[in-house]
Amino acid sequence: MYKVKVNDQLLFEVDKTDTHFKVDGSPVNLDVQALTHPNTSSVIYQNKSYNVEVVELNNLEKTSIIKVNGTLYTVQVEDQFDLLLKQLGMDAAAGTKIREIKAPMPGLVLKIMVVEGTEVKKGDNLLVLEAMKMENILKSTTDGVVKKIHVAQGDKIEKNTVLLQFQ
Repeated sequence: MYKVKVNDQLLFEVDKTDTHFKVDGSPVNLDVQALTHPNTSSVIYQNKSYNVEVVELNNLEKTSIIKVNGTLYTVQVEDQFDLLLKQLGMDAAAGTKIREIKAPMPGLVLKIMVVEGTEVKKGDNLLVLEAMKMENILKSTTDGVVKKIHVAQGDKIEKNTVLLQFQ
């Protein structure tokens, strides 16, 4: 059994056997044919044809972005193990929380774009690191609040130096 959330709104329970699907307990008949383009399929459901493409797949977070007839949907899937871990308070999201950002390479800190106490979202710019005469913008890999900044502008740092920590 899987719990499937679409666009953070619609929630479905999906059961799959070797040949059949059930959605919220009701059988669903699908005719699925893979197309020549990677990650695309043609699906026939209730005598209507749908072109389905997996645009992005994140196995770690168990999310994907699916395009159905040109419309994008964000889909999150939880299996019975995810549900059990969540029930026990040990879900994967709690276990993989990023607590610090380390330098991916040696370099020079050119600019720090946040201060302690700044609330950041995943993908926000944190600092600029110059390495091999190239400027690299390091981005947040998680949502959080900056707890402590361990470097200053102009610092020369080595690979794996802790740059900042999140609360």
